[in-house]
Amino acid sequence: MDMAQHAARTARLQGSFAEANERLLARLRDAGDEAAERPAAGGWSAAQIGWHVAAVTARFAGMISGGIPAAVPVGESFRERAWTDVVASIPDRLEAPPRTVPPSSVRRADAVSALEAAGAMMGLALETLSAERGGSMGITHPIVGAISVYQIGEWATAHVIRHNRQAKRALGQD
Repeated sequence: MDMAQHAARTARLQGSFAEANERLLARLRDAGDEAAERPAAGGWSAAQIGWHVAAVTARFAGMISGGIPAAVPVGESFRERAWTDVVASIPDRLEAPPRTVPPSSVRRADAVSALEAAGAMMGLALETLSAERGGSMGITHPIVGAISVYQIGEWATAHVIRHNRQAKRALGQD
């Protein structure tokens, strides 16, 4: 990938992630404390959802930046699958890893603060991502299979969008 393609791809990733994260942040900022902190029937409160998204986003940002050493060289034979194909393979219902399960006591303000901080981490990770790391490094994960570091950014955006819909339901806004 040449530098112009890299710049365009990272700009697209930054923009789509920032937009998705801001939509979730706006939903939580606009909700009252009581509504955001009320557990949904059989699920997390909107504040807990925001906290979970922030925890996952921080992990994704660490994988992109290299701060979390999960990415490895993908090898010459690796070819990215279309992101739509990757998303189509993600099950509707998943269990969150224990480190990203929110405590029951999450406050709306805590979730907003965590989302803002994780969003800044993601912005910096994408801004400083090199073309070499983005295209020649990746992860293999049971949920999405083998993906490039660039695609971790796409997964982060999809994750925020998915949970924004969940927060909308938890707040009774659907």
